[in-house]
Amino acid sequence: MTLATAMPDAPAVLPATTPEAPPSPAAVVLRTGRPDDAPALLALIEAHLEEGHLLPRSLSELTRRAPRFVVGRTGARVVACAELAPLSASVAEVRSLVVHHDARHDGVGRQLVDELVRRAHVHGFDTLSAFTHRPGYFVRMGFSLVPHHWMRDKIAADCHSCALFRRCGQSAVVLSLTETARGGRPARR
Repeated sequence: MTLATAMPDAPAVLPATTPEAPPSPAAVVLRTGRPDDAPALLALIEAHLEEGHLLPRSLSELTRRAPRFVVGRTGARVVACAELAPLSASVAEVRSLVVHHDARHDGVGRQLVDELVRRAHVHGFDTLSAFTHRPGYFVRMGFSLVPHHWMRDKIAADCHSCALFRRCGQSAVVLSLTETARGGRPARR
């Protein structure tokens, strides 16, 4: 199910302040994450925590869940990632969506979300959700804003144990992946 051929075993993430030519959209290759990507995923997530849009992750958690990630690379450098996190048998979440500053505005984030939508279809989920500080970003990709209480699976799985519970400032968005849930309109593929 990988999207690209195997990459070198030593993933690397450069700090956001490293001067380097920004990668072109064609240079970013998406593939399924592997456990040996975990250090690079952790570095990428930690490098962007200050923006306030991501929750911290641990190396052990990322190692276990690496195959649920779509990883964007330019050569040996991880520049983007996103996780398809199951919340229930019918609902999955876009989690830890992050694109390095050098690769932003090249459509890499949309490529990641589109790939997660495809994978959610393959795995039989009816709904793809996200909790986000930028709901407009997801709305432009066909997601709809919903009240938090509609996301019982997310709240039960993650929110109750979060230090920011009830004060995170995030919006809930969902994308229906089934025709019947979309009022007969074709599901987004």
